[in-house]
Amino acid sequence: MIFTLLALALAPGIAIILFIYLKDKHEKEPKGLLLRAFLFGILSLVLTLVVSAIADKFVSLDHSSAEDLALYAFGMVALIEEGSKYLFVRYFLYPHKEFNEPFDGIIYAVMVSMGFATVENLFYVFNGGGMGVAIMRMFTAVPAHATFAVLMGFFLGKAKFQHKKAAFGLIGLGAATILHGAYDYFLFMDHVPGIWLGAVVSLVIGLYLSKRAIKMHQEVSPFKPFTGL
Repeated sequence: MIFTLLALALAPGIAIILFIYLKDKHEKEPKGLLLRAFLFGILSLVLTLVVSAIADKFVSLDHSSAEDLALYAFGMVALIEEGSKYLFVRYFLYPHKEFNEPFDGIIYAVMVSMGFATVENLFYVFNGGGMGVAIMRMFTAVPAHATFAVLMGFFLGKAKFQHKKAAFGLIGLGAATILHGAYDYFLFMDHVPGIWLGAVVSLVIGLYLSKRAIKMHQEVSPFKPFTGL
């Protein structure tokens, strides 16, 4: 049973990593650097836990209030989690010489996000969640983390190669935070019947935008073979 749970908890992260690696069609990233990005994701989870613990001491929210739940979803959860991931992508991977095409923003952001999401998934599954939680998160929470990362990475890729670093970088962080916050908010409002469908809509929108973002950066790769006339 424990091995089944472990496999279910690890499977979505591994599947997403393989998927995004195969989408990097024109110039593959070094596997060692991708592993480092995954480990940065685990560190970003540690950073999130530390910052969240500090924030909880200074911020008191009423979780029965729609306004306070919005502040919690967007500020206390989404911004802290996406901000932690962003710091590692922007300041540890972005300057690397192997970050040499726009698509690299996506692949490194996804690797960091999967490091974060995989350990988080293990926690939820083995902390009383069981098989039902493992299967549910396989199709919801872990793919959602990937979509947040693709949007962040898309704009970081634009930042590096369109020379608008601050603007595009912050747009990427903002886009990931907004999508993440919306997804969580609809789940946190569980006292309102049917509102969880908003999280499904958020995930579908994230998947659609991610598909477009991946295709756009594939098309502008400087390593794409020239077809000519």
